[in-house]
Amino acid sequence: MVRAAKARRSRGARSTGGGKKWIKGAIKRPGAFTRKAKAAGMGVQAFARKKRHAAGRLGKQARLALTLKKISKR
Repeated sequence: MVRAAKARRSRGARSTGGGKKWIKGAIKRPGAFTRKAKAAGMGVQAFARKKRHAAGRLGKQARLALTLKKISKR
């Protein structure tokens, strides 16, 4: 059991340096999600809430948009 937990941790673990640099690495295609939302005739947050359970890149972009919105409120 301990070995599985250790493997799980090391597989996805990344050093962030303790700062906000992870955001820069997380945004692969700046503006792409906003363009998708506008093409759908929706705002970014409304589109993100609608697509947060989508598979693939769209779902990841939606979840990131929701996360970044939460960070901006802190």
